[in-house]
Amino acid sequence: MRSRSRSDLVCRSTRPSRCSMLRVKRRHWWSRLRLILRMMKMTEVADTSTDESKAPDDPNTWVTDGPPCERRDPGPGRRASNDVALGGLLKVRPEDFLVDELPSYDPVGEGEHLYLGVQKRDMPHGEMIAVIARLFNIDESAIGFAGMKDRVAITRQAVSVHLPGFKGDPPPLDHARMQVLWAKRHVNKLRRGHLKGNRFSIRVRDVDPLSVRHVYKRMQAMEKTGVPAYFGDQRFGYRRNNQVCGLAILASQPQVLLDEMLGSRGAPFPARQLPFRRLYEEGKFAESLVGWGRNDRAEKIALQALSKGRDAHRAVRALPEYIKSFWISALQSAIFNANLDARVADGSYAQMIDGDIMFKHDSGACFRASDASADEIAARLISAEISPTGPLHGIGMLQPTGRALDIETLALTTVGTTHEAFLAKCPIEFSGARRPLRVFFANWEVEGGVDEHGAFIRCAFDLPKGAFATVLMRELLGATVPSINGQHADTESA
Repeated sequence: MRSRSRSDLVCRSTRPSRCSMLRVKRRHWWSRLRLILRMMKMTEVADTSTDESKAPDDPNTWVTDGPPCERRDPGPGRRASNDVALGGLLKVRPEDFLVDELPSYDPVGEGEHLYLGVQKRDMPHGEMIAVIARLFNIDESAIGFAGMKDRVAITRQAVSVHLPGFKGDPPPLDHARMQVLWAKRHVNKLRRGHLKGNRFSIRVRDVDPLSVRHVYKRMQAMEKTGVPAYFGDQRFGYRRNNQVCGLAILASQPQVLLDEMLGSRGAPFPARQLPFRRLYEEGKFAESLVGWGRNDRAEKIALQALSKGRDAHRAVRALPEYIKSFWISALQSAIFNANLDARVADGSYAQMIDGDIMFKHDSGACFRASDASADEIAARLISAEISPTGPLHGIGMLQPTGRALDIETLALTTVGTTHEAFLAKCPIEFSGARRPLRVFFANWEVEGGVDEHGAFIRCAFDLPKGAFATVLMRELLGATVPSINGQHADTESA
């Protein structure tokens, strides 16, 4: 798919093909699309699968043995748009959500690290790392990656493997949901953030494709104003409690962490999990282990350690470092989202307020708003050169002042911590940063059509690293990601 410049944007579809897509600019497109929709209804081409294993697990039916959970929802807050939400579903099937990583650099062809171009389908990040570790018979700590990609999707990204002294081609990988597309050596490990961003191509289902003209106009407007840069729901896990695990880690409370993750008294969970969560609370760790699935990696590792007689501290220590770091990152994200929600509520997420720290979109540098005139700041905000920022707490984070600090302090309280408490036990790698309150996309396309699974609107765009396509689609359409089998059908994308 060709990437388009802003000057080359059209609201379009393609001529009828295998996917029966219609070129939006072509004469009579409206009547032709209606005709195909009538044909679809007559022939019932929509997917009518009754496989119970794929049936949605309604979070409203989830249970907990503890008191009602009154925690703030850590996910995205208010939409900035006043437009009526068109709705729609994301990730109905992996083929509807395509992600291509945009690298910061290419491997040079020599060095101790073997870079692999990996394509995965409907696979969580942790499983991908485990497959690569088994393939090379190495520890997972030897594997590097720039970002964690979506689970219910087809994604392509680079992964590095530290293989000093290894010669020749990588061993062949025979896996139904994962392929190695290329391999090339490089001098350094691939680390988080070593990417420019991601290219997305998303088909939204359960939406009227005739709304494509409205979606196109909305994309035009959002291109100029930006989108609230919330962290997506996937950052917080299907039970929306990753930030609670992060709080337990920073408070050095391993038993609290294990009880939240494995017990029956924390955040609500699917009712089918209740028996083996109660087995954990009865100390029957080996019996509880049997109930967890392939995607429950942290739960299984902790239970394996407990079943071998290890105490809570050692069980938590057995968890992969990237999982524990991810939980702390989720805590950072929950604080940021609470702050951004307050700024969207009062209309200041794209405006300067007293004490703000501003972000330069071209360089990533930050400066205090007080260092420039109000007129200069206003002009640069309108031109999308700069944006206000929110906190990613850590030792080196630049603190705002005035009203901006007051809002950030309230966000900390809402999530259940303070700036001082966060810093007291924060790992050194969490140095802290400022994150812009809005994000901009580029090279976008919008088209409507029909394929063998039904009608859709397809949106394609580039996002910078750290931005969430699901957040953009929520702002654009009000589109959501369904919950499948008690798992949010999404993981991380960065």
